Amino acid sequence: MMRRRLALSLGALAAGVTLAVGVSGSAYAAEGVLIVNGNEYKDPSGCYAIDWYPSSVTNHTDAIAEVHSGPNCTGQVEWLVYPGETYHTETAQSVFVL
Repeated sequence: MMRRRLALSLGALAAGVTLAVGVSGSAYAAEGVLIVNGNEYKDPSGCYAIDWYPSSVTNHTDAIAEVHSGPNCTGQVEWLVYPGETYHTETAQSVFVL
């Protein structure tokens, strides 16, 4: 009986830790502004299209922006745009920010 209670308590604790870690990780978005061809995205998270060329990506967030060669953040990472940097491209098709 005591072992069963201990096992249930440990199982509940493990489930709680897993839930807390999963929720905090999925709720993250970069803080700041990502600018793609003059379009400003406040606290960006996810994938953004690059819709004309030549293009620029300016990163005023606290995260690294990945510039991808393909649409929908597919293909190779062409460049990493660190906070405070601007990147100019004539080939990239999308930008990803975590």
